[in-house]
Amino acid sequence: MTFLKSREAILAGAIIVLLALIASRFPGFIAPANLVRVFTDTSPLLLLALGQTVVILTRCIDLSVAANLALTGMVCAMLNAAMPGVPVFVILAVAIGLGAIMGAFNGILVWKLAIPPIVVTLGTMTIYRGIIFLISNGEWVNAHEMSAAFTGFPRASVLGLPVLAWFAMVMAGIFILMIARTPLGRSFYAVGGNPHAAVYTGVDVGKTQFWAFVISGALAGLTGYLWVARYAVAYVDIAGGFELEVVAACVIGGISIAGGAGTILGTILGALFLGIVKNALPVVDISPFWQMAISGAAIITAVAFNARSAKAKGRIILRRAQAQGAQA
Repeated sequence: MTFLKSREAILAGAIIVLLALIASRFPGFIAPANLVRVFTDTSPLLLLALGQTVVILTRCIDLSVAANLALTGMVCAMLNAAMPGVPVFVILAVAIGLGAIMGAFNGILVWKLAIPPIVVTLGTMTIYRGIIFLISNGEWVNAHEMSAAFTGFPRASVLGLPVLAWFAMVMAGIFILMIARTPLGRSFYAVGGNPHAAVYTGVDVGKTQFWAFVISGALAGLTGYLWVARYAVAYVDIAGGFELEVVAACVIGGISIAGGAGTILGTILGALFLGIVKNALPVVDISPFWQMAISGAAIITAVAFNARSAKAKGRIILRRAQAQGAQA
């Protein structure tokens, strides 16, 4: 009964209702092959949202994830164009490593210089976009300049699912285990829930936030290669504004902007909800340009819902304290 009243159960029910409404007009939308395509389209959002989740849990935010994705994707595309024989696993290592370095840069500025995360990541978002222009001279890397192995890897099918989708599912499983079973995962909640108390339990707040940014950056780098290889194009403005969708997926999934609350399952469901909406808009004859407005409205609604839930819990705790005081 507790699960049925949880945020995750409500969101899962909303997804089922949304699919039913779409299927009532377009039955083909819920065909297995189409649902696989929808999940594959949503996989980049899910990967970035997983990284963003651990950052938000620590009372931070990473607005540079889309720029990180774009810069890493451009570097990987240029590397492949210059040296087509470089194996895909080397490119994957470069993507993850470069993304982690950019995440570490954010983390160091937040940890060592105590600069607010939103200021740091707004700045690095602009820096990373500028670097893309400098290294590419504003030029695109197109499909004919990429090798077949480079573009084919994320599209390759394994047991009926593209590799891109497998990456999203495997990473989701790893994050669920990390959050539930490792000291680092528990530290994310401790730092976000009460940083002052976390210090007394031996948790280094700054270092924990640093590792959250590194994880987010590494996932953004991985997604950068997968994105560019899948769409077979790299340019300066790739994934422009995508950071809004990433934050929206987390918040819709129940991750509290105040930190220390939420689940990986919620983030997964939040990403799936936005992915279904994004793919359904053209089907129901609504312009995809409304997607940003829908994402923004979803963020405001989710934050308002979280705030009301927190107030309700606070009143319950207060009533219990008052009742205990009266009994004493």
